[in-house]
Amino acid sequence: MSQNGLNSASGASSGASQDGLRSASGASQDGLRSASGANLFRDALSRRNAGRPPVWFMRQAGRYHSHYQKLRARHSFMDLCKRPEIACEATMGPVEDFGFDAAILFSDLLFPLEAMGMGLRYEPGPKLDWHLDAPSALKKLGFGAALAKDLDFQGQAIRLIRERLDSSKGLLGFVGGPLTLYSYAVEGSHHGKLASARAGFRDGRFKGFCTKLTGLLAANMALQAEAGVDTVAVLDTCAGEFGVEAFRDYALPALKAVLAEFRSRCPGVPLVYYSKGTGPAHWSMLADLPIEGIGIDWNHKLADVLTEFGGRFAIQGNVDPEWLFLDARELHTRLRNVFTGILRLPQQARKGWICGLGHGVLPGTPEENVKLFLKLQREVFT
Repeated sequence: MSQNGLNSASGASSGASQDGLRSASGASQDGLRSASGANLFRDALSRRNAGRPPVWFMRQAGRYHSHYQKLRARHSFMDLCKRPEIACEATMGPVEDFGFDAAILFSDLLFPLEAMGMGLRYEPGPKLDWHLDAPSALKKLGFGAALAKDLDFQGQAIRLIRERLDSSKGLLGFVGGPLTLYSYAVEGSHHGKLASARAGFRDGRFKGFCTKLTGLLAANMALQAEAGVDTVAVLDTCAGEFGVEAFRDYALPALKAVLAEFRSRCPGVPLVYYSKGTGPAHWSMLADLPIEGIGIDWNHKLADVLTEFGGRFAIQGNVDPEWLFLDARELHTRLRNVFTGILRLPQQARKGWICGLGHGVLPGTPEENVKLFLKLQREVFT
């Protein structure tokens, strides 16, 4: 996952350096500075937000955005992730241009696999040098918290972002969930039938992989937390691909192990768990885990989820990313219906709502529709 305005695109470019890096003074003051200083994102994550619900989008820094396109024209995707000053610029672009209430580190969830010795390149999508296609391949994997030193570029980027980000804005780090990283390690993807990944539940590959992953992934999360994020999001994009029973028997114990180790290092840092293709049966299993928020996809009625689960979790989501391709009139109508429906809920039910999409912003999404979304959300809830 590569990941989260009031400047015009032309205004943004005029403040950029030759590398495409914008100075802080070139940022829109309206997009960057809050008049009140309140941090809506932190308040919502702790389910005590009495103001406007905060807004951020998964992949808000991405191919749809002219700012990202200009950076990408100058730099490889790997450099965008691994050069801290460029990762900072990629992260801050949509916050400054659109006025999102939170930034999310620009990075990729597959870097722990690279640290474990699987190699990683982008052609342009991610490719591993080898796959975990048999139990015997487990011995090739590196392991241990010490490997997190190879991910310190994330910590360096977070520190730069924190220096530049207004205190009224939230900041998220992220990692992939164990099940999603396992699927990539085995299949090179999280799409399709995932037959080999399913077989790995039975032949020991999943258990062996997670045993080696746990220390590294928890250390990766701690690295981000110690650098200054407000929360670490665990993104389990393929959690719904294997069914409720597999989630219970395999994904949940692996997730518990990672979170327990992270909590021993960083007991006070909130956690968000996003899963795609899941539902109430999955979320109910998370109730005893040290998770403050859950992200949900677009296949659920948001008001119902807030009513049923909002007393336990902050709820993040969940507009369908495809809606952002609609014409402005239709998008306005649909969004207003969602927003007014939430506004009719008791205030207590929406104190933990973090407004956003059910998955990432899609390539080709019109920037004007992103602006429309944020403008309308402010009008309805302010």
